[in-house]
Amino acid sequence: MKIDGVHYRTIWWEDDAVRIIDQTLLPHELRIAALTTLDDACRAIRFMQVRGAPLIGATAAYGLALGVRADPSDAGVRHACERLLATRPTAVNLRWALERVAAGLAPVDEAARAAAALRLAGEICDEDVDLNRRIGEHALGILRGFARPDKTNVLTHCNAGWLATVDRGTATAGIYAAHDAGMSLHVWVDETRPRLQGARLTAWELGRHGVPHTVVPDGAAAHLLATGRVDVVIVGTDRTTKAGDVVNKIGTYGIALAARDNGVPFYVAAPSPSIDWTLEDGRDVPIEERSADEVLRVSGRTDRGDIAPVRIGPEGSPAANFAFDVTPARLVTGIITERGVATSEEGLREGLRRLFPER
Repeated sequence: MKIDGVHYRTIWWEDDAVRIIDQTLLPHELRIAALTTLDDACRAIRFMQVRGAPLIGATAAYGLALGVRADPSDAGVRHACERLLATRPTAVNLRWALERVAAGLAPVDEAARAAAALRLAGEICDEDVDLNRRIGEHALGILRGFARPDKTNVLTHCNAGWLATVDRGTATAGIYAAHDAGMSLHVWVDETRPRLQGARLTAWELGRHGVPHTVVPDGAAAHLLATGRVDVVIVGTDRTTKAGDVVNKIGTYGIALAARDNGVPFYVAAPSPSIDWTLEDGRDVPIEERSADEVLRVSGRTDRGDIAPVRIGPEGSPAANFAFDVTPARLVTGIITERGVATSEEGLREGLRRLFPER
């Protein structure tokens, strides 16, 4: 995607370092950060300088390459994998990327492992872009089915845009494709408490691409669905089970319930690395619990122009911060993958099996 006419990916290798867009500073400041060590990569994932399941996987792959550069032994590979696996427990892409790079390094001589790891991480990034392009093509077909003479209203949650991937996005891939094809679209952007990824990130990238949108409080989503102001919901996923249960940013389950109650189709954009073929039930996925400070404090640009955190909760009040919830397959209309769409009509399990018979 482009920022002020300049094409960016969210992560790339340049001048002997991994470069990332520091998403903790958006939308107020665009800053490119350099990762040069395994510690840097772990910190970037844990503190959400990078976030979104596909981008976490890509960063983990590059993080393993940085670790291998320092210690290319088998023990060094295992150590780097363990460190990176401990950063974020929910998104399955992280484990998938590490297993893929580690398997690719196993037959390689230690002296050649650093270069091989960088090559494998680059391949994962390029493949992510292609997966999202194909998801966008399938999602465009779905959106065309909801085309209105005036505009089609889409509701999304959190950020499943190009900032959550290497490029193009998952839930937004079809939105960008439809917009670029001349389809009249408007996107309702859930703010997505507590980290406000919708208000900070989705709105920013949609605006930079020229897609009409409106930020709404999370609590307004059900009202929009109940009053006929949403034609279709498209969200991303951090992990989807082989039966079609969807683990995504907290609040997704409530949107799915409201969509079902009001007869609005609810779609999930899921690249295959986000599908956990080892799990049946979404309730078996570990749900990350993050710092209470994310609930009790918020950062923003002050009238003076600086970026500062402010406390919004009373001193002494505890807070619980569950990062994800589980939307059961029965509430999902369809799962959009790079190979096509698994629909509730055929059964999500059967549809995923049809699309990925090798799994």
